[in-house]
Amino acid sequence: MSTRSHSRKKRERYTLPKAGSSPGQVYIDENSLKPVITLHQYNDKSYEVKKLENIDHISQIIADKNFTFWIDIKGFNSIQLFDTLSNDLHVNRLILEDITRTYQRPKLEEYDNYVFAISRMLLLDDDKNLANEQVSFILTDNALFTLQDKYSDCMAPVRHRLEVGKGNIRIAGSSYIMYALMDIIVDTYFEVLGVWSEELDQIEDRLFEHPDKSIMFDTQLIKRHLISMRRVAWPERDKLNDMLRSDSPLITDQTKLYIRDAYDHCIQIIDIIESLKEISASNIDMYLSLISNRMNEIMKVLTIMSSIFIPLTFIAGVYGMNFSRQDPVTNKVMPYNMPELYSPHGYLYAMLVMLVIAVFEVIYFWRKGWFK
Repeated sequence: MSTRSHSRKKRERYTLPKAGSSPGQVYIDENSLKPVITLHQYNDKSYEVKKLENIDHISQIIADKNFTFWIDIKGFNSIQLFDTLSNDLHVNRLILEDITRTYQRPKLEEYDNYVFAISRMLLLDDDKNLANEQVSFILTDNALFTLQDKYSDCMAPVRHRLEVGKGNIRIAGSSYIMYALMDIIVDTYFEVLGVWSEELDQIEDRLFEHPDKSIMFDTQLIKRHLISMRRVAWPERDKLNDMLRSDSPLITDQTKLYIRDAYDHCIQIIDIIESLKEISASNIDMYLSLISNRMNEIMKVLTIMSSIFIPLTFIAGVYGMNFSRQDPVTNKVMPYNMPELYSPHGYLYAMLVMLVIAVFEVIYFWRKGWFK
C-alpha cells in the first residue's frame, strides 16, 4: 500500500455568512464554475437529452405533462439561474441560500408545490483523499432539478438506465428518479468504505511484518475520513426516513417501497463505518503496543548489559583509585591502603575475577529466563 501520510489533502474551507446577515441571500463564489445544464426528457416510449444555455423557459418546457423531466445543473456562476428558479418556479429564497451554501447536512423539506432535499456525494480522488460535495434536489410533480457547484459526477449508471429504459425508471415519475439518484449516491459510500477496508487490512499486515511510523499516520487519516463520512451517513439515514414518512403527494407510495431499500443500505453503511472505526482504533493501539514492547525489549537488553558490567565497573573503579600501600618517597607503610596494588600478576587476577563474575551473572540471568 502506498503511503499517503505526505500527500494529505488540505481541508476544504467554506465561506460562512456573517453574523446578522439577511437570510435568503444567494451566494456566488468568485471561483464558481460556469453552469452546465442538461435536460433529460423521457416517458415510457422515448428518451431525449438536450444541452441548455439557461433555464429561462424551463417552466414552459416542464409544463408538458406527457413527459418526465430531469434538469441537471452543474456550476453556480450565474445569478440569473437562481433568479429564474425564484421567479418562475417560485422556489423559496431560503432554499436557494441552502443550495449555494454547500456545507449543508442531508435533509428533506416539504413545500406546497415542491420538495427540497440535500444529499452529500462522497468520492475518492486519485490520491485517495475524500471529496465531500453537496447535491441539491428540487422535486415537482413531473420534474426533478439537481444542482451541484462542481462538475464531478457519480450518476452515470442512472443515465444509462434511462437510456436503456429497463425497469420502472421511465414510468415511475419524477420522485423515482430522485430516489434512483439518491440510491446511487448512497451506493458509492459502499465503494469508498470498501477501499478503506482493504487499506486497513493491508495496514494490519504491515503491523506484523514491519511496523513503522507511517502506519499510525495512514490509519489516523482513514479514521478522520470515517468520522467525516459518519457525519454524512447519520443525517442521510434520517432524511430517507423522513421521505418514508412524508405525506407529500409528490413522493409516491411506489417510490417509498424503493426508498425503504436505500434506507436499509444506509443503516448497513453506518454499521460498517462503526466497525472500521473500531478497526482503526485497534490498529493504532496495536502499533503503540508493539512500539512499547519493542522499547521494553531494548530496555531489557540494556538492563542485562548494565547488570553484567556494574560489578565489573565497581572492581575496576576500586583498583583505579591507586592508593599505594607504601609511600614511594619515604618507604613508609600505610596499613589501610591497597596491599594488592603491587602484587605479582594482580592485573591477571583482577581480570579473572571479573570474568568469573560475568559468567556467573550470565548463567543466573539465563536461568531466570531473561534471554527468552
